[in-house]
Amino acid sequence: MYKEGQFNGFSVAIVNEKGTLYEKGIGFANAATKQNYTENTIQNIASISKTFIGIALLKAQEMGKLKLDDPINKYLPFEVSNPYFPEMPITIRQLTTHTSSIIDNEFYGQKDYHLKPGQDLKNVKLIFDGIEMFNHPDSIISLKDFLENLLSKNGKWYKKNSFLERKPGEIYEYSNIGATLAAYIIEQATKESFDKFTVNHILKPLKMEASGWRFEDTDFSKYSRLYLTPDTLLPYYSMITYPDGNFITSANDMGKYLTELIKGYAGKGTLLTKESYSEFYKTQLNAKHFLERDEQNPYNDSYNIGVFIGFSFAGNIGHTGGDPGVSSMMFFNPKTKIGRYLIINTDINNKKGNDEFYGIWDILGKYEQKLKNQ
Repeated sequence: MYKEGQFNGFSVAIVNEKGTLYEKGIGFANAATKQNYTENTIQNIASISKTFIGIALLKAQEMGKLKLDDPINKYLPFEVSNPYFPEMPITIRQLTTHTSSIIDNEFYGQKDYHLKPGQDLKNVKLIFDGIEMFNHPDSIISLKDFLENLLSKNGKWYKKNSFLERKPGEIYEYSNIGATLAAYIIEQATKESFDKFTVNHILKPLKMEASGWRFEDTDFSKYSRLYLTPDTLLPYYSMITYPDGNFITSANDMGKYLTELIKGYAGKGTLLTKESYSEFYKTQLNAKHFLERDEQNPYNDSYNIGVFIGFSFAGNIGHTGGDPGVSSMMFFNPKTKIGRYLIINTDINNKKGNDEFYGIWDILGKYEQKLKNQ
């Protein structure tokens, strides 16, 4: 499938609860220099990052720092409420299930993505999906200020369209900004930055030594270039709302993480207690929470949801991700306890690219069946 040439490089991993069964990188991390994409190549993984927020929330709950059913304003230094239902508190749990009624307005995309300082911007694409969305490094602000600007009535980017005209807890609507707000609540509750909290309670215990949330936390020489098309280079970028999509890692490290998630589902996890993993994987929604549900794609993560972990109609558990130059998938089968991970470094912008991406995913599935039968 890769020879069809819709993207430059990718990596994969297949794991079970005992460890990694297969991992490999194919193609180029840098098409110009012919640097190979390997299982140790790193790049941002987009929204699969949100699963780390879920694990971190439950670790903070274990530590007695917060409770999922607490109102968010118990922890925030600025007030956040749905202007259509101002008397109804939004809870942390509603953030985790994307039912908080908080949604991403236009400023989320326009103000969030920032260029890495010091890079040569010749021959790179600064416009994505028709929007000049990559901001100058000097305009980076704190996570607190970004959230307050968007969600507080006193914020300079505040609009009512940051909220649904539906009650909190009523309707599923995927929310990046809601996920980042959950990560910020962890910071407020634990008095530790989200990145440091996850390093101490997830990355170090799992020996995910290649991973981090920022360029400077990782070995930049192993970072893949990202592409709008195979011939169109994107600039290096990061996100102010890094918890919702800017985790930087390799297939090798994600294999370790996915193994832990499978072990946690089986009641044998090491990061959380058995009770916390049970909470993590407890499906919390039903048909009334959805205006529409995808029952066709066995790897769509929005049929039901636990604590920032998705369930497909077919019962597969995991998460998908997409950002400029990034598409990613991570799922495991709860019956076979085998999981797959796939990430590419080129944007999918046509049917051929989509078919190639899912074609590789399906090939991994066939190999998974062989491994299961061995």
